[in-house]
Amino acid sequence: MGKFCEFCNKGTMSGNKVSHSNRKTRRSWAPNIQRAHVMVNGALKQVNICTRCLRSKKTSRV
Repeated sequence: MGKFCEFCNKGTMSGNKVSHSNRKTRRSWAPNIQRAHVMVNGALKQVNICTRCLRSKKTSRV
């Protein structure tokens, strides 16, 4: 499964994991990507889509 949304191009983000003792180490966050059937320009298509775009009104899920 892909690690980015095909609608908004949201991908993995990186930053620091901060412990209780305030030590910093690098880590990454992946978006919640789901494989879903959606209507794109009147045609049914199976795409990798983040849950934020799946909830929004610009896509209709089938």
